[in-house]
Amino acid sequence: MAPSATCSRCGDDGETIMHCLRDCRFSSLIWLQLGFAAHDFFNEGILHIWIKKHVVGAHSSLFLADLWWTWRYRNLMCLSQETWSLPRINFHIHNTVDVIEAAFHYAPVQHTERMVRWNKNNCNCIVLNVDGSCLGSPIRAGYGGIICNSAGFFLEGFSGFIATTTDILFAELTTIHKGMLLAVEKGIDVMVCYSYSLLSVKLLTDSNSYYHAYAVLIQDIKDLLSSRNYSIHHCLREGNQCADFMAKLGANSNEEFARHTSPPFDQNRRHGNCVP
Repeated sequence: MAPSATCSRCGDDGETIMHCLRDCRFSSLIWLQLGFAAHDFFNEGILHIWIKKHVVGAHSSLFLADLWWTWRYRNLMCLSQETWSLPRINFHIHNTVDVIEAAFHYAPVQHTERMVRWNKNNCNCIVLNVDGSCLGSPIRAGYGGIICNSAGFFLEGFSGFIATTTDILFAELTTIHKGMLLAVEKGIDVMVCYSYSLLSVKLLTDSNSYYHAYAVLIQDIKDLLSSRNYSIHHCLREGNQCADFMAKLGANSNEEFARHTSPPFDQNRRHGNCVP
């Protein structure tokens, strides 16, 4: 596409890829400045062999950074008529070396074991586990939960389909609200609620949620929390699997609210036990 195949920078030779990246005097000065002065460095004539030789070893990051900035500098000269000093190019090359080496620096990760429990805080009272769910395409939103005593004995469960939303946060808040209303109906005065949704828990324990899109629903739940000895806490997903099952059950049904006096049968697992 160019009017001439001659290198537009030096005018000494045809602008092959090797000439552009290494042999042009503007490129070779950059390589020499960074210590790539060995005879075999400039003697190799096959591009992929030349690159393979130098992308390994102690100076591989420097080679790659130099290769990139040599190409960048060629484009600046040919397309933008810019000329940079060698110290300026050198600065950019070493900065890129730092970025490359930082990207491959792996800090050791400390793993700590922790027990996962459905009643995370070992509360000696009624326990409500809740979860929301958004499944499929088109998305179907549902909610569900179970009420157990402190020993994990199933007292009652609930589930439902939400036709008006596909927002998982609304489903999470809805299941908390429905579960607490059910607990009130059952005459439960002391209860702890566990939810996997950390955002829901934060919204319900934070005083600054007046302007949230779901402010009315959040306030209704807060009123239930304050009017009775109810509390809400975050739990891990693995400790909330039974509530997750109930939420998926709700999303796959057409009932707005269903009560379960016994654990529903799970056809996928082929057993009826829904107790945590």
